[in-house]
Amino acid sequence: MDSSSLKSKLTLKLFLQIFGGVAIILTIFPFVAVDHWSVRVFDFPHLQLTLLTMFALLTYFIKFNIHKVSDYLFVTTLLACFIFQGIKIFPYTAFSQFEMNDSSAKADQEFSIYIANVLQSNDNVQGVIQDAERFQADLALFTETNAEWIRHLKTAFDGKYKYQMKKAEENTYGMILFSKFPLEDGHVRFLVEDSIPSIHTKLILPSGDKVQLYAIHPAPPTPQHNPSSADRDAELMRIAQLTRDSDLPVIVMGDFNDVAWSETTELFQKMSGLLDLRKGRGLFNTYNAKNWLMRWPLDHIYSSAVFRVGDVQLGGKTGSDHFPFFTKLSFEPELAAEQRLPAPSQKEIEEAFEQIKNEKKEDTSKAKK
Repeated sequence: MDSSSLKSKLTLKLFLQIFGGVAIILTIFPFVAVDHWSVRVFDFPHLQLTLLTMFALLTYFIKFNIHKVSDYLFVTTLLACFIFQGIKIFPYTAFSQFEMNDSSAKADQEFSIYIANVLQSNDNVQGVIQDAERFQADLALFTETNAEWIRHLKTAFDGKYKYQMKKAEENTYGMILFSKFPLEDGHVRFLVEDSIPSIHTKLILPSGDKVQLYAIHPAPPTPQHNPSSADRDAELMRIAQLTRDSDLPVIVMGDFNDVAWSETTELFQKMSGLLDLRKGRGLFNTYNAKNWLMRWPLDHIYSSAVFRVGDVQLGGKTGSDHFPFFTKLSFEPELAAEQRLPAPSQKEIEEAFEQIKNEKKEDTSKAKK
């Protein structure tokens, strides 16, 4: 073998090792106990990282040397990373069991929910309105609504939805909730930041049963707004705490700016006891509607065990960077025990309160500056 051929083989193997090393590092990143956006952003592309790791594992066999222990260690590490990534994604595939079972109720026990991040800068108002009209949901939540967006939406839906709650904001965190069913004891709250609203209201179903609704849109960790995820995490934990204290069944919906498999959202589920209708049904990636490669689920609807699922769909392209998310739920409290989640451990409760404390510490730090 001449020197150029040997050099070519070594160069290819080095490239494959670097490629595999990147997959390993990106798998480990979410375990780093840092809430900076540059670390937390790697919670999102889990499906993409799973495929990347699988590709790195398969391609390394091109230069695998059966006589080298280092190659066995490298392949074993890649395989462990792939298994870890796969375990994270598996609950959101059709091969997994439902966390929320299918509806077995009559039509009069069902109601539907439509949520859409409209993208405040989006000028395709009719696209958003037409998509929402296509689903004819009983509840419709629109986020990123400033005064102009709210004016357009109210013009379109005032005659179709008798009950409404709104909070216009020009910072991309405004929201408006439309309901065909009565809303009671509704108020807008600012749980973490005085510029990030959430809607808290009771919904009265046609049966007369009441449901506690929380519509949220916490701020993501970004270099432009807040490089830390502390505010987002704290808002989710505070909603989880409110859910635990509620005497009514609960539905939490909105743009979470977080994926279902992140440690924060998993802890939110454990603390709140709310169920994820995606599990066993699919990813239903709502973001990014403008990039087919980098997509993940950011918009969510979580609900108490008294509800079951009749339908789940993504909306169409509306000019926003999010796809709308639609579901039909049924109220079946008599079957709740069949799908109720176990209570959180003391350690999980302590972790949740620690995230709330971290946000308070960060606010104090900002004030001192």
